[in-house]
Amino acid sequence: MTISSLSWPAWDGDVARARAMQTQLATQVTLEDDFPALRLIAGVDVGLEAEGAITRAAAVLLDASSLHPVADVVARMPTRMPYIPGLLSFRELPAVLDALARLPQVPDLVFVDGQGVAHPRGLGIAAHLGVVTGLPTIGVAKNILVGTHGPLGEKRGEHTPLLYRGHVIGTVLRSKDRVRPLIVSPGHRVSQASAPELVLRCCLRHRLPEPTRWADKLASRR
Repeated sequence: MTISSLSWPAWDGDVARARAMQTQLATQVTLEDDFPALRLIAGVDVGLEAEGAITRAAAVLLDASSLHPVADVVARMPTRMPYIPGLLSFRELPAVLDALARLPQVPDLVFVDGQGVAHPRGLGIAAHLGVVTGLPTIGVAKNILVGTHGPLGEKRGEHTPLLYRGHVIGTVLRSKDRVRPLIVSPGHRVSQASAPELVLRCCLRHRLPEPTRWADKLASRR
């Protein structure tokens, strides 16, 4: 399997049509565990350059056993549309796809800095990426986009469901003692139960799991 940098239609400013497309693509999301034995895990994140004119996507490939990076790529391209809440994937995915396509091997699982199905229409960037590539994906966000949750303990591993309109859309996960929790939601081919377990397994000494921590450093040029 290879990842191609798919042709992406030019932004025409039609917000309603983009939202309708999200609703349709969300029907293709699978929230059942359907990923292979993990050998390689990728992390992706996106930043901006030139006062927002350039979108900078970072993809890092890690050995799944050691969580040591084995390859990394940065892809740059002109920013194609303004920031519109809820439509982030249309803005960022072209560069993300380009970065993933340049990795030397196809990952077995991709951690995405952003939402999976924890999104008003069930298609955050991790879910969108999963549908267009077919790859198993998990969204690991720093903040809630939509939904509410109950109390959460202060210890690493404490977690509680994130709810929206009566449905579980993700997990609020404490990845490190007494630090702000992560918002974990499956993107594609990963279950609600497995997503926080996989994320916590990849959290070592830091709040962020290693795949998105390394990608975040590259995307933000730290």
